[in-house]
Amino acid sequence: MTTGYPGTPGTHMIVLPGGGYAEHAAHEAEPVASWLGEIGVQASVFRYPLNVRYPVPLYALRAEIGRRRAAGARRIGLIGFSAGGHLAGLAALAPAAVPDQTVQFAVLGYAITSMQTETYRPARLILLGEDASPQLRRSASLDALVTPQSPPFFVWHTAEDPYVPPEHTYRFASALAASGVPHAVHVFAHGPHSLGLAHGAGEAAIWTTLASAWIHEQAAPPG
Repeated sequence: MTTGYPGTPGTHMIVLPGGGYAEHAAHEAEPVASWLGEIGVQASVFRYPLNVRYPVPLYALRAEIGRRRAAGARRIGLIGFSAGGHLAGLAALAPAAVPDQTVQFAVLGYAITSMQTETYRPARLILLGEDASPQLRRSASLDALVTPQSPPFFVWHTAEDPYVPPEHTYRFASALAASGVPHAVHVFAHGPHSLGLAHGAGEAAIWTTLASAWIHEQAAPPG
């Protein structure tokens, strides 16, 4: 298939489906990896551990990043949705990653970004437990982990999302801007949660076109 984009040798994207840390949403898994392949980006799905406490999913993802890098990937990108977006953000932002487990860029779709709000409480209870301390909740909140050294992010959401309100994206985008981290943010007026590739979803369907150009910009070898 002709994509209009050059290939991205040396870059590998890991797809992280959502599901509230309780399941893996199928439409946010292989279909997303297939789309990435169609635009010339090597990709694979990683089904991270479910119904376990933090930081087990993060450590599992870091190990997968290390495996992909050992297999020859020079640049690792993550693309995650909802809870998978939260995990992608943790892997890109949390301190103490060794060099071969670092992330060069990340795409987050309607992601849970804060464990300090009361929204989408079920995922927080699975990951952190009922009695999580304020310190623990902050340590798992993406907006609290951003530094000027954080990698670039592409973030999208819908204003109507009833499960993970766009507040999550607004908080995270404000933190990225405050630290001068390169980012693109798109909040579409209409659409429910869990859109995946958003085929036939009105204006939100354009997110893949916008993300394609951004991903290729990030995947290009540093000049």
